[in-house]
Amino acid sequence: MLELKIIPLGKVDKRVLDEIASALKEKFKAKVRITPSVDLPEEAYNKLRGQYLGITLIEYLANNYEGRILGVTNEDMYSKGLNFIFGQAQLNGRVAVISLHRLNPEFYREGKDYTLLIKRARKEAIHEIGHTLGLTHCSNTSCVMCFSNTIREVDEKSEDFCELCKLRLEK
Repeated sequence: MLELKIIPLGKVDKRVLDEIASALKEKFKAKVRITPSVDLPEEAYNKLRGQYLGITLIEYLANNYEGRILGVTNEDMYSKGLNFIFGQAQLNGRVAVISLHRLNPEFYREGKDYTLLIKRARKEAIHEIGHTLGLTHCSNTSCVMCFSNTIREVDEKSEDFCELCKLRLEK
């Protein structure tokens, strides 16, 4: 059985963490545990950008914690060559991280919408854990493994794997 740890990086709403845990339990038949919150590593923060570098967060988690891990933060993240990212993962690795910052409808001045935030967070958590299990980006726009460059693309895909990605997961 797949075992996953969700590690909140900074202050993260427990209800959101519980919803993410529920999604991961459902999709991967996993045993999921939410750990106490940890501070974000200072070395991951880029003062000029006001964002955290995703790979540095992954390395921090990989170097300090055991097992398969999903880090969850409210802070904005980026990757080299990209203005922002919703999440990042080690392909065939054990660590992934997602940011709720741009998944939150309030970021787009759409007002509070807890249900929409949860839908988006579940999709991104499933997507990034999929990468740790060896899945790459999928060209099927309704598959959860489809790359999302915009929030609309997150909204348009489902939280389900397409048939091809399901087969790849079973291998």
